[in-house]
Parts: sequence; C-alpha cells; structure tokens
Amino acid sequence: METRRPISCIVVDDEPLALKVLVDFCRQVPFLELRGQFQEALAAAAFLQDTPVDVVFLDIQMPRLTGLQLAQLLPVPRPRIIFTTAHPDYAVQSYELPALDYLLKPISFERFVQAAHRARAALLPPAAPAPHPATPPETPEAADEVLFVRHDGRLRRLPVDDIFYVEGQKEYLMYYTATGKLLILQSFRKLEEQLPAGRFARIHKSYLINLRHLEFVERHRVQVHGTGLPIGETYRDGLLEVLRYHGKLG
Repeated sequence: METRRPISCIVVDDEPLALKVLVDFCRQVPFLELRGQFQEALAAAAFLQDTPVDVVFLDIQMPRLTGLQLAQLLPVPRPRIIFTTAHPDYAVQSYELPALDYLLKPISFERFVQAAHRARAALLPPAAPAPHPATPPETPEAADEVLFVRHDGRLRRLPVDDIFYVEGQKEYLMYYTATGKLLILQSFRKLEEQLPAGRFARIHKSYLINLRHLEFVERHRVQVHGTGLPIGETYRDGLLEVLRYHGKLG
C-alpha cells in the first residue's frame, strides 16, 4: 500500500496555455499536490516566502524576473526546481543552478511524469522492503538493467551495458552491442521508455548512445566504443544537459 505523503508543488509560467497544460499534468499525477499556479515570478517568490513546497515547475523566459533569477532568490530550504522552457539554449545555463530536471516545450505528458518520478525519488526515497526468508539476494544485474527484445521470432535477453548505441532505420532500430548487431522492429520512443534513466542520450534523430561507452564529445560528433557518430544540432544542448546533470561534464 502507498503510504508516502504527496509531493507539494507550484507551477510558474507567464504563458496562459503553457500554464494550463502544466497544471492539468500536475492534477493527473496522483502523488503531486498542486499548491498554486502563477503567471508572474514575483508573485511566486512572495508565495514561496510564506509557503514552502517540495517542487517548483519553473518557466525560464519571463518578463521582469526570469526563472533563472527566481531560482537564485528562493528561500532556504530551497524547493527542487524543474525548469520548463521552449528555448534549448538555456539548458546548460540552467544546470549551473541546483535544478532537478529540464523540460523542453512542448512537453509531453510522458516526459512530465518522468520528471515527477525523478522528484519523487529525490525527495522520498522508497522504504526498504521487509526482509523475507524466501527472497533471494539481489544480484549485481538488477531487473531494469536487462531488456528483452523480440528478434527472429523470439524474445532475446539483452543486458543494458552490452548496448553501445542504437541507430534508427525507418521503423526499425539497429542495436550495436558487445555480441554483434540486432535489427529490431521498434521505435526510439518505446526504447527510451524501457531504458534506465540517465544512462542513455539521444544525440541525433537517428542515434541514441550508451553514456557508459562514450569516449569523447566534439562540436559535431561523439565517439562511442571506437565509432564516430554525428550530433544533431537540435540534440546538442540536450546531450550537454544530460552529461551535466549526471556529473559527466565538468
């Protein structure tokens, strides 16, 4: 039974439609408790002085006071910040602040839920399960470290660490792995839902890489397990965001 308390939050966005979308998303997530919605950063700042919350969904580009400026003015103990913006250029700058996540508009509900779960994990780590004599000890390879992919009419077990990178080929994905190549009928979106958070990054409309096999990053390409791959312009900031958030970028 779920006994953990709800996560309190507010939404700050000067665009009425964007604000409505985020408010609706908050109300659809059972463990989020929406305490307020604001179109002005100054009003949000005044509210937070007297009413602490766990999480602030915060737009970056706003008049008078930007989200980045507001984040620096928040009272201690500071709430967790999840930035929302239509401008990917802010990604690296926002992660110089103690931000929990960064959502690029238009924000899908699936991506919003992912950020909400990240906040939940950061704020309310799950309690340890009661010991059970029949429960075997946990192995180094956790359940979410393995994928089962349908290949040649059967489900094939694929350890996540064995994946170097994945290439999109129309409606198929080509997996480049430690044991060879696998052509799978699957979409990037479906694959990304199955992968452990923070371990992979989309670098191009046709490529997704395993960060554990990333060897170096240049302006327009990366090298993964000895193979050079292109970085798409629309994916570069997202890649830097992931590297910075997970401590892989100094």
